[in-house]
Amino acid sequence: MASGRSSSLCSIWVIVLLVGFTGSSSAQLSTNFYSKSCPKVFDAVKSVVQSAVNKEKRMGASLLRLHFHDCFGCDGSLLLDDTSSVKGEKTAGPNNNSVRGFEVVDKIKSQVEKTCPGVVSCADILAIAARDSVKILGGPSWNVKLGRRDSKTASLAAANSGVLPPPTSTLSQLKTRFQAVGLNERDLVALSGAHTIGKARCTSFRARIYNETNIDASFAKARQSQCPSTVGSGDNNLAPFDVQTPDTFDTAYFKNLINQKGLLHSDQVLYNNGGSTDSLVKTYSGSANTFNSHFAKAMIKMGDNKPLTGSNGEIRLNCRRAN
Repeated sequence: MASGRSSSLCSIWVIVLLVGFTGSSSAQLSTNFYSKSCPKVFDAVKSVVQSAVNKEKRMGASLLRLHFHDCFGCDGSLLLDDTSSVKGEKTAGPNNNSVRGFEVVDKIKSQVEKTCPGVVSCADILAIAARDSVKILGGPSWNVKLGRRDSKTASLAAANSGVLPPPTSTLSQLKTRFQAVGLNERDLVALSGAHTIGKARCTSFRARIYNETNIDASFAKARQSQCPSTVGSGDNNLAPFDVQTPDTFDTAYFKNLINQKGLLHSDQVLYNNGGSTDSLVKTYSGSANTFNSHFAKAMIKMGDNKPLTGSNGEIRLNCRRAN
C-alpha cells in the first residue's frame, strides 16, 4: 500500500499494526469538529492534495501511508523531526527510506494556517489528506472524524517496538497481530486493499519472486528483471503493488491475488487455496461497492484509535516540531 521507497514493513496491513488499540476514543471525535472554528478546512486540505497528486500520482499513496504510519495513536508524532534531545520516528525501521510526502504536509499545514491559524492539528490534517488521496485516485470517500490533537514528542523505541509482522508472515500470524490491536479479519483484508496503489522496494519482495511457488511465472520473471537476486543489488528499485492499474484505487489488487500476482508474500497469503480470507478476496475482486464500503469503515475504525483530545497534546503550528 505503500508508495515511493516503501518496503514490506510499510505495507498497509503493517502500518495499521502501529495503531496499538487498547480501546476506542471515537466518541471524542466528531465529523463536524471544525464546523464553526474552521469550516473551510476541507477545501484548504484538498486544494493542496489535489495539486500534489496531479503533479505525481504516487503522492496519493504516500499521503495515505503517512496516516497509517502515524496511527501509533494518530497523534502526528511521525511528522516530528529529530531534535538534540529527542530522536524522532522517521528513522525507525518501518519508516526509514520509506515514508515520504512530508513536504506536501508542510504545504497543507501552511494553507490551513492561513485559513484558520492555530486551530487544526497535524494529526487531523493527515486523516483528511488520506481520505482525499483515496477519493482523488478513484476510491471511496467517507466522513472523517476529527478533533485529534498533536503529541509533543515522538518515540523511536515505540515505532521500533517489534509489533510489526515481517513480509514472510503467515495468514495466522497476521490475524493474530490484527486481533491484538482490535482489528478483525475483514479489516485486515480491506485495508490490505490499499495496495491497489503505491510501490514497494525490491528488498521487500525479492524472496517471493525467486523462491516461492504460488506465484505466476510471467509475473515473477517481470519483477526479477528489475530486482536482481543478489542482496545489495537493486535493493531500492521499485515495483507497483498493482501492475494493472498502479495509480487507480480499484479492485485489481484482489484480482491479482486470485491470479497469484501478489507482490509481497504477506499479500498473497490473503488468497492461498482454501485460506479463511479467500472468500473476502473473491468478494472484493467482484464488487467494488463492497470493497469501498468495507475499506472506508476500516479507515474510520483505525482513525478512532486513542487520539489525544481535550487538553491533551497541542495544536502544532509547524508539523515538524513541537510548539
